[in-house]
Amino acid sequence: MQQLQGMDASFVALETRNSPMHIGSILIYNPETAPGGFVRFKDILKFFESRMQLSKTIRQRLVQVPFDLDYPYWIEDPDFDLEYHVRHLALPKPGDWRQLCIQAARIFARPLDLTRPPWEFTVVEGLENIPGIPQGSFAMVTKVHHAAIDGMSGVDLLEAMHTLTPDEPAPDTPDTWKPEKVPNPVELLGKSYFNAITNPLKQIEVAAKAAPGLAKALKGLVAKEFDVPREMIAPKTLFNRKISGHRVVEGRSVPLADIKAIRTAVPGAKVNDVFLAIVGGAMRKYLLAKDDLPKKTLTAMAPISVRAKNEKGAMGNQVAAMVAPLGTHIDDPLERLEYCHARTSNSKAMTDAMGARNMTEMSKVSPALWMSLGAQLYTRLGLADRGVGPMFTTVVTNVPGPPVPIYSCGARLESQMGLVCLTDGMGLGHVVQSYTDEATISFTACRELLPDPEFYIQCIEDSFNELRDAAKNAPADSKPKEAPQSKAKAPAKKPAAKKTAAKKTTATKPAAKKRAPAKKATANKNTPAKSTSKGTKGVASRSKAAPKGKGTPKS
Repeated sequence: MQQLQGMDASFVALETRNSPMHIGSILIYNPETAPGGFVRFKDILKFFESRMQLSKTIRQRLVQVPFDLDYPYWIEDPDFDLEYHVRHLALPKPGDWRQLCIQAARIFARPLDLTRPPWEFTVVEGLENIPGIPQGSFAMVTKVHHAAIDGMSGVDLLEAMHTLTPDEPAPDTPDTWKPEKVPNPVELLGKSYFNAITNPLKQIEVAAKAAPGLAKALKGLVAKEFDVPREMIAPKTLFNRKISGHRVVEGRSVPLADIKAIRTAVPGAKVNDVFLAIVGGAMRKYLLAKDDLPKKTLTAMAPISVRAKNEKGAMGNQVAAMVAPLGTHIDDPLERLEYCHARTSNSKAMTDAMGARNMTEMSKVSPALWMSLGAQLYTRLGLADRGVGPMFTTVVTNVPGPPVPIYSCGARLESQMGLVCLTDGMGLGHVVQSYTDEATISFTACRELLPDPEFYIQCIEDSFNELRDAAKNAPADSKPKEAPQSKAKAPAKKPAAKKTAAKKTTATKPAAKKRAPAKKATANKNTPAKSTSKGTKGVASRSKAAPKGKGTPKS
């Protein structure tokens, strides 16, 4: 048995019917590289079964202590059933991008069964009417409880379920996994009693380790190495209310080269600053159209990984949080990027002074009972609707993906977009995920708080286009000269499979037929105009179509 850490336990405590605390993604695969050019559902099951030993997450379930007197435990599930966790469905005709997003949102809205290993993968076929998707392609909607993984350990799970070549054999080492007996309530209460006695000693130890960081932070504050951000508590918007159990999801892919080119327009800016500025511009456009934009900047919670190299395969969360202002009060896109860079640099300096790892360690000694009661009271009393909520407006998490193509069951992963959990007080979250030469900006939102996802995704596209064009037109002397970059070595030689075509298109609809935003939104003079730029793409990539009828997973 392995006991959860404080942050992991908080995700279990926050779990409600309307706030399932899992994260996930929509993955789209092209089976033209698989043996015979198609993949059956039974092939996917066999592939996963052969690689389960590569991930600790797959066969572990939670055991909760009675009355929430202590943190839950992970055990190896004695009743593990792979076919319960890997599911299969098909979209009804016509099988377009909007239908896939609706189906993914429905799947993602359902809570996981916490008496089983907390993850589900749903294979979705019938993607026959999505521009840029070859015939026979299929998607996989994944969801894994946030108590089990963070962004970086999620990458490890992704690696376990994928290979670097389409024909890579299964691991040849024996699977030594053994199930565990489910502990009875008396055993768990006995452990909680022992932990209650030793927890004050742990708190003293953590406080002693944190003291140098706090002293360093105070010294840096006096020396004006950074300042306490005025944006520490963000103004409330229509997204910062109690959420429903319904979800909407959407995403767009943009060339990673464009993001890197935008970064050079502001000296010292990072790729993450560019994404924050894009999200800030999109939220500004959307809230202006809804007449709900505060004068003060909105902020995002940006997770920072503190996972050490020797913790690469470990379960749970090793992250600290940084408050990142989004510059929503600034209209000019380059000025917004400069602002985001300056404020995130300040937040990073403060976080580094305090010690991001220390911040994570402090969460491990919070009393479990009070954490659980606090989470339940916050939801049941509807405090989010009374102005009590997170000190940030949204979440923007950046998850780096593999720089080379990867394969599952021989099928090439074409594109991916992340999905994130929501809580009362935070009805909109963003995930930025890179893969090969593209970056996908996606969002998950409460359907009651954001009923028009097609308009908000248009705001994201317009914000990106404006920032890209502004960076291109910036004076040459304002752009720093970049040092030559060395080429990263691929872990393995790329297979000789047919490559995807260089251009990719929007996955929702062809550009000429893209639906305009709702009339109510476009009536506002601040509503973003429909973009004619070709800079953005859908999450699906265009490749040479496989023969019709082949490639679909079949039972």
